Amino acid sequence: MKRPKLKKASKRVSCSKRFKIEKKVREHNRKLKKAAKKKGVRSKPKKDIGVPNSAPFKEAVLREAEQKKQKLEALKEQNRLAKQKEKADKRKKEKEAVDSGPAAKKAKKVARVKEARAAVAKEKSAKVFKCRELNKVIEASDVIVEVLDARDPLGCRCPQLEETVLKHEGKKKLWFILNKIDLVPRDNLEKWLHCLQAEYPTFLFKASMLLKDRTVQEKKQRDMNPVLDRSRAASCFGRDSLLQAFVNLANKLEDQTMLKVGVVGFPNVGKSSIINSLKEMRACHVGVQRGLTRCMQEVHISKQVKMIDSPGIVAASSNPGGVMALRSLQIMLQYNVPDYRNSLEFLTLVAKKRGFLQKGGIPDTELAATMFLNDWTGFEIFVYLKAKLSYHCRPLEPQGLPSHLSEAILTELKSGLDMVKIRKANENVLQSVHFPNLASSISFTSRGPTNGVLDIAELPKEKITTMKTTTITTTEEDKEEEEVEKITADTEEPEAEISVPATEIEESTKKRKARPVKEVKFISIDLTSQQNVSTEDAYDFNTDFV
Repeated sequence: MKRPKLKKASKRVSCSKRFKIEKKVREHNRKLKKAAKKKGVRSKPKKDIGVPNSAPFKEAVLREAEQKKQKLEALKEQNRLAKQKEKADKRKKEKEAVDSGPAAKKAKKVARVKEARAAVAKEKSAKVFKCRELNKVIEASDVIVEVLDARDPLGCRCPQLEETVLKHEGKKKLWFILNKIDLVPRDNLEKWLHCLQAEYPTFLFKASMLLKDRTVQEKKQRDMNPVLDRSRAASCFGRDSLLQAFVNLANKLEDQTMLKVGVVGFPNVGKSSIINSLKEMRACHVGVQRGLTRCMQEVHISKQVKMIDSPGIVAASSNPGGVMALRSLQIMLQYNVPDYRNSLEFLTLVAKKRGFLQKGGIPDTELAATMFLNDWTGFEIFVYLKAKLSYHCRPLEPQGLPSHLSEAILTELKSGLDMVKIRKANENVLQSVHFPNLASSISFTSRGPTNGVLDIAELPKEKITTMKTTTITTTEEDKEEEEVEKITADTEEPEAEISVPATEIEESTKKRKARPVKEVKFISIDLTSQQNVSTEDAYDFNTDFV
C-alpha cells in the first residue's frame, strides 16, 4: 500500500505473510528435487578425475589428448578464417557493384575536378606566381613604395627591385617607408633616417596592429563610440604626412586619374599593415606568419589614391644563410642563463630557469622555444603585443650613392614633394613614439642588401608529376578533361610547375582500405613426431606411482 507523501510504496509486510511465502518456496523447491530424482537427473555433474597416477602410459594418454585438443582448435581457426574471407569477398563484390553505378562515376568526376582546383591553388603559392604578381604591381603603379623594417633597413633593401623601377626613366617614383620604428632605439633610427634620405625620399611609419573593422559600417560605428583605444599597439604614427604626400602628387597628375601606389618589400615587413592603417580598417589580411599575401590586391584609400598590395619579394638562393647574427652575451643577460654552445642547450637552460619541466624533471624545450618566439615577435594567441626582445642593426658610414642612382635621378624622385614638410613630419613622429632603451636592445651588424628575384627566367624550373586517378571510360575522361581545362583557364597559372608525388597519394589510399586478414600460424608441439624426444617423461615400470 502506497502511503501519501512517499514516492515509492513500502516493502514491509507482516510476519505471518512473510512466513507463509517462505514455506511455499520451500515446498516448491522440494517438489522440484523429488521430480528430478525420479527422472535420474542430478543437480551436480560428476567431476572428471582425469587420468589417475596409477594408470600405465599416463604421459602418452595426456599427450594424445593434447594433440586432439590442438587439432580441434586449428580446425576452428581455419573455419573462422574461411568465414572471414568469405565475408570480405562478399563486401568487395558489393563495393564493385556500387562503384560501377552512376553515383560512383559522379563522385570520381567531382574528385578529379577538386584535384585540379587544388593543383591550381598550390601553384599560386609558387615563386613564379609571386614574381609575376610583383611585376604586375610595378607595371600598374605610378609610385612604388618599398617598405623597410627599421630593425634592419639595409637587409630589407632589394637592389634588383630598385634597378627595375629606375629603368622606367622617370615615369615611376620610388619611395622608402621605414616601418616598425617603435622597436628600435631613437638614436639608431635617426642615423638610419639620415642615411636613407640621402638616396630616396623616406617616411617614418608605425602601423596600427589592432584594427578589427572589416566594413565601412563597422568603421563608422567605431568612430561614433566615445571610448577610443589609445594604446601603443592601436595608435598609428606617420599616416597624415604619407597621405598628404600622395594627395599632393595626385593633384599634379595631368589626366586627373587616380594615383596608383604599389607597396612592395620582403615578407613580414608590414606591407599589408601599412595599407590597413591608411584605410583605417582591416582591408588586407595580416599576421605574424610569412607569405599571407599571395596575389596583388587593390585598396581604395580615397577618391584620388589607390594602393596595391603585393606578395613578398622572392629572395635569391645566392644570399648567405646567416642573414642576422645576434650577440649571445646580451641574450644571456636577458634570460639570466650561462654560456651555451648551441640552440638546444640554450632552450634547455631557459626551460630549467623558467621551470618548464615535464614528468621526471625533463626540460620542456618546445615550450621554451614558444616562449622565446613570443618574446621575439610580440605575438600570442589572438593578441598582438610589443616584442620583449628588441634588436637593431648598426648604421653604416655614408658611402655615397649606389651605382644605379645618380643626382639627376634623385632630383626626379623628389620632384613633387615638399622635403621640408616631410622632415618636419618625421621629427614630429620621433617625438611622439615611445622607443626602447638602447641598453635593452640587441645590436648586430647587417650583412648588406638582400638579393631578390624579379625575372622568372632566373628561378629554377620545377616539374609536375600527375596524380594517379581511377580509370573510367574514354568518353567520361574527355568530359572531365574539358572541365579541368575550364577551371585552369579561369585562374592564370604560372609557367613553372610543382611536383606532386603520386607515392603520397598511394600511401593515403592504402591506409583507407581495410586491413588484410593476417593468417595465424600454429606451431606443432607433437612430441611423438620429433626425433630427439627426451625420455625423462617416459613411463618407468620399476617405479610405484601410488
